[in-house]
Amino acid sequence: MGTPDFAVEALRQLVEGGYNVVGVITMPDKPAGRGHKIQYSPVKQYALEQNLPLLQPEKLKDEAFVQALREWKADLQIVVAFRMLPEVVWNMPRLGTFNLHASLLPQYRGAAPINWAVINGDTETGITTFFLQHEIDTGKVIQQVRVPIADTDNVEVVHDKLMILGGKLVLETVDAILNDTVKPIAQEDMAVVGELRPAPKIFKETCRIDWNSPVKKVYDFIRGLSPYPAAWSELVQGSFESFGSVIFNFHFKATQFQIIFLQICNSHFIFNDQYSAHLLLPPDICVLQSTW
Repeated sequence: MGTPDFAVEALRQLVEGGYNVVGVITMPDKPAGRGHKIQYSPVKQYALEQNLPLLQPEKLKDEAFVQALREWKADLQIVVAFRMLPEVVWNMPRLGTFNLHASLLPQYRGAAPINWAVINGDTETGITTFFLQHEIDTGKVIQQVRVPIADTDNVEVVHDKLMILGGKLVLETVDAILNDTVKPIAQEDMAVVGELRPAPKIFKETCRIDWNSPVKKVYDFIRGLSPYPAAWSELVQGSFESFGSVIFNFHFKATQFQIIFLQICNSHFIFNDQYSAHLLLPPDICVLQSTW
């Protein structure tokens, strides 16, 4: 069960590893882009390419969906980047249902664990497989893999690291369950350094930069939202005419911080030099330079 690219890697490794994948569940098709054309999720695209049976339920408690799921007679269900499942679904297979989560649980329970780990300036994150239970992201941990976060990593880099390792961890977890060698650990019994941090869903206002924050915090905030959904700020020119500006990256050092905002018809901005951006400027650009 899954929808984005992060879930495709695990599914791909299962298929190529010769595991008996009896079916795939993903989100219903939705319109996307300026043309509002129907687009398939990455998981659906891969499932169709591999001729795998596919279900796309609107409601996970729908009786027709539940019955179709029962007819697959799966021994084990695997969830990667999907919706919260009702008990009638996750409690169905005889070997249970496990989830691949992109953090070192119990840290960063929630919808955006990779973003928040980078935003908070963490130097390490990881992936976890755990058995599902009623409360989200709280089930017993099966396995974990730790992954360093470099100071220059943005969320895309960390995402891709975890995606590849996550596919491998799914296979290892499946093998351990099939071989009956799993010794799950309750999350409340696990040692945690510092306080638990949540990973709530990110909205547009979440991405607004607070320029009153320390420089390092702003830097981590921007790379934790780069390239998607992207941090943003607002530029004011002349008589309070404002421009939205999307920021992907910037660089700093302790003694000097310089950044140039580029507004190009409400388009995207790219900051890519050592301390500031230098781009060829087309007409109708608002430029503001600030130095700390």
